[in-house]
Amino acid sequence: MLKLLKRARQPSGCRAALRSRAFMFHPFHRCTFQRHACLPLSLLAPAFVLAAPAAAGSESTPESTPETTPYNRDGDAVQLAPVVVTSTAGSSARSPLDPDLPATTATITADQSQYWNVVTPEDVLKYVPNMAVRKRFIGDVNSPIAVRGTSNSQTARGLVYADGLLLSNFLGNTFTFAPRWSMVFADDIERTDVIYGPYSALYPGNSIGATVAITTRMPEKFEADAHVQAFSQHFDLFGVNRSFNGTNSSATLGDKNGNLSWLIGVDHLENTGQPLQFATLAASATPAKAPDRPVTGAYFYNDQNNNRTAVLGMTSEGIERTFQDQFKLKLVYDFTPALQAGFTLGYWHQKYNSDTQSFLRDAAGNPVYSGLVSIGGDEYNVPAATFAPSQGASENFLYGLSLKTRNASGWNAEVLASYFDITQSIARSANSGVPGNGAGTIAFGDGTGWKTLDLRTTWTPATPTAGLSAHGLSFGYHYDNYFLDNETYNTPAWRDGGGTSFANAFGGRTETQAVYAQDAWRFLPRWKFTYGARYENWNAYDGTRAVGATSLNYAEVSQSHWSPKASLSFDVTQDLLLRASIGRAYRFPSVGELFQGQITGLSIVNNNPNLKPEDDLSNELTAEWQHGNGVYRFTLFQDDVKNTLFSQTNTTVIPNITNFQNIDKVRSRGMETSYEGQDVLIRGLDLTAGLAYTQSKIVANSGNPASVGKYFYRIPLWRANVAATWRATSQSAVTVAARYSGREYNTLTNTDTNPNTYGGTSTYTVVDAKFTFRPSKRTELGIGVDNLFDHRYYVFHPYAGRTVYVEGRIGI
Repeated sequence: MLKLLKRARQPSGCRAALRSRAFMFHPFHRCTFQRHACLPLSLLAPAFVLAAPAAAGSESTPESTPETTPYNRDGDAVQLAPVVVTSTAGSSARSPLDPDLPATTATITADQSQYWNVVTPEDVLKYVPNMAVRKRFIGDVNSPIAVRGTSNSQTARGLVYADGLLLSNFLGNTFTFAPRWSMVFADDIERTDVIYGPYSALYPGNSIGATVAITTRMPEKFEADAHVQAFSQHFDLFGVNRSFNGTNSSATLGDKNGNLSWLIGVDHLENTGQPLQFATLAASATPAKAPDRPVTGAYFYNDQNNNRTAVLGMTSEGIERTFQDQFKLKLVYDFTPALQAGFTLGYWHQKYNSDTQSFLRDAAGNPVYSGLVSIGGDEYNVPAATFAPSQGASENFLYGLSLKTRNASGWNAEVLASYFDITQSIARSANSGVPGNGAGTIAFGDGTGWKTLDLRTTWTPATPTAGLSAHGLSFGYHYDNYFLDNETYNTPAWRDGGGTSFANAFGGRTETQAVYAQDAWRFLPRWKFTYGARYENWNAYDGTRAVGATSLNYAEVSQSHWSPKASLSFDVTQDLLLRASIGRAYRFPSVGELFQGQITGLSIVNNNPNLKPEDDLSNELTAEWQHGNGVYRFTLFQDDVKNTLFSQTNTTVIPNITNFQNIDKVRSRGMETSYEGQDVLIRGLDLTAGLAYTQSKIVANSGNPASVGKYFYRIPLWRANVAATWRATSQSAVTVAARYSGREYNTLTNTDTNPNTYGGTSTYTVVDAKFTFRPSKRTELGIGVDNLFDHRYYVFHPYAGRTVYVEGRIGI
């Protein structure tokens, strides 16, 4: 793991190397078994039968060659070399992507991210062009991605895989259903590939935004590694003026014994985040009455709509203290040079406490938590649950099995199954903010999770020559099943008591079966046409909701759709590529979106059983140019999404209803430019930069006509990123980086005219830096800072202030 300061030089002819890649198939997607009988594994047997003779007659895909590093595994000094990090770049790890992928990609290797401030896996994405991660503090489990015309609340529009195992949580489509990043050790990541848009038939409609494919490493010989990080930020807002600290420590052990490679790791993270949410009330114009209790301590500010607002204290998520433990076991066995099996076991346990605080004090200095109060002579009514604290715990397991062939040409096949099991999920909340162990509720989510199964086969020509026989074929079957069960009970002791009476419950299941085919045909030496289609059958069933003694069921829903794709690329020269791509994709409703609502009397209300899947048509024009030591990219894109699934208020009915609805049409169009270069101006200076413009507007919305013509929710007009790393010597490196996000809106009607405040969505520029030093061959020290200038910015919540990191690593 101790791959400090290593680089893999990409020659100027990397475009030619890219075109001749021999890796056959795409280790992504999902797993297991099902409600209905899915395609049996035996249907894949012919592909394995065909692949076996091919293995005997041709060499298997060669293993990755050792990377150049300042010190190799034996500790000998070697020459430094840079790495290109784009869709055309080489890297230290062999790409797991389909070699005929008809889409724009960005790649981040461990050789690059080792110079950044990385604590958790999503940190490697912080400088990807036109992408952002909603990470509010270190250890935040609600960290979805946002890219192009997909906002950070549309979590079901982003696919995240780790070694082909699905980490995306498609049980819902909002912040709390972010990918389960914690199933990956950040130090184990070899490379991360980001695929923009739904242009490949190999991926489901959840790829409308982007697909993130994480590849982790396996040892080539015995290794042991320990890594410790400490971090601290100072935060000052609404009278909260203090530091918040945390640590992260990990250790791994691995080896390769004959045909068996194994890697074991443990990780422990604990951190206290800054206050995330404050209790607010609109400034009152009602004079206080005699019984109202006079209080002091409130703060006033103008909210995102420029309305005068009182801040009463920290509420809801408040100050969250999180404790997270991980365990990872990964086994790979090579039966032959061309036949490999793998097993993954991931474990993640989390405990958290969300503390709240009332700023309000009576004349005697005692905190006030609820009731009618007088602030500056005006009357305010503070609800009982305003300062209610919460705590919880969850335990999660990820199981993965794979079997695949690895022939350099001809037929290959793969079976990949996974199961994400939430064995424990307990969320405890108090009914009031009064200190102690009073009454509250307990919510159980045990037995929730998802399972997937993928069967794939590919054909790769033995030679890259063009003509009628120059076809790269991909065929596959996919199955997934998502299941959600949630039960809430009342308890007399919210911190440790048991449930005494049933409060409510909801749950449901979704299932998707899909088949796809794709052909990449190089019909002329400089021309390649990639086309394919995906057929998906989706079912939602066992939906139920209960309150007290009343339990009602939802009707089953089923839909099927075809999603055609096509892409045409032209190699203008060896170093200049032009590509036009178009793809249709359907994103089906999640369990949480579909089985919404509440019970009134004997009916479920506020639900929407007629939700339609999102219907997306994406277009992209891209030019990629390899020149000198760098790669330039320019892309134009447009996404037209009909029936966008979003939680909004239907203003055309009385009373108004707020729930998940279909917005008739949203159009996002824009452009991206990016540059990746090595030895820029001076030897050892590597530069990555990106600039993107996205205009996402609501074209039609029958449920809220006032939003038509307005900018869509949380899509910034401009995004920019730059990261420069100077490898001053073979033992040291300095990185300076910056992220910029432009004007965006937190409402569909764009009424938030005061964005740079709590509750708004700021325009911000954040600067990061890190110094890395290796005092000896097997030790590493680092010091870094995120948000160097302590810029206060908000995406509704206040984000972290200046955060300082120190770290140390030792390896064998």
